[in-house]
Amino acid sequence: MGLFGERRAFLEKLSDADRQALSGLGHRRDYAPQEQLLGEGESGTSVLVILGGWCTVWRSTERGRLILALRQGGELVGEMAALDGRPRSATVTALDEVRALAVPGDRFRHFMAARPYVSALVMAQLTERLRSADDQRSSLASATVLERLAACLVELADRTGRRESDAVVIRLPLSQHEIAAAIGATREAVAKALRLLREQGLVHTGPKVIAVADLEPLRLLGGAGAPHGTGTSTGTRTAHNGARSARGRRPGV
Repeated sequence: MGLFGERRAFLEKLSDADRQALSGLGHRRDYAPQEQLLGEGESGTSVLVILGGWCTVWRSTERGRLILALRQGGELVGEMAALDGRPRSATVTALDEVRALAVPGDRFRHFMAARPYVSALVMAQLTERLRSADDQRSSLASATVLERLAACLVELADRTGRRESDAVVIRLPLSQHEIAAAIGATREAVAKALRLLREQGLVHTGPKVIAVADLEPLRLLGGAGAPHGTGTSTGTRTAHNGARSARGRRPGV
């Protein structure tokens, strides 16, 4: 689905001296859950460096919100407006308590200009996000809700999941509404798809917790394929049968 940025965040790639220099260019801000950090269409050019917490990056559509990405500590948001001076292209909202460093756009540009490798980092980040956006558009155009949900759960598990007993547990403050917004579906369609995955024993859900019992069937459903040497399990075949059945029973799922 491409909800995440590069595996090593922007701040992690800077030297200690450069992180300290960047910190001196801005001021710290704290945001409460669901508080807006940046707004789509706004004219500001400040760059926010996320220091802690999770944010959603989203746009308004005729069908409601579409979550484009999740951002966490160490990542940048708002850098496009700082570079081209155009209005904000998306809204950024805190998922939980967020700490950020707000750097005026002109200061951030000077910081980049004095450090060519920082400019290269920002360009690489923008390229990665463009590729992720292309992947998301392709998924929205060709995949079912069940397939998109499977791909989303795999990405969440791979990037944020923790092994607990016999499952990979995803503990992110994401509601079903937000998962639906991340895969371009309705909450009702996501609830039906999750119920199907629960019935197959592939996932277990709780309040803002999803435990994935078997990732490989979800990888196949989401189009990623099983890693080399894993083979095709009974659970995988069952999930595919469930997916085909779901397409027949539930249009759009």
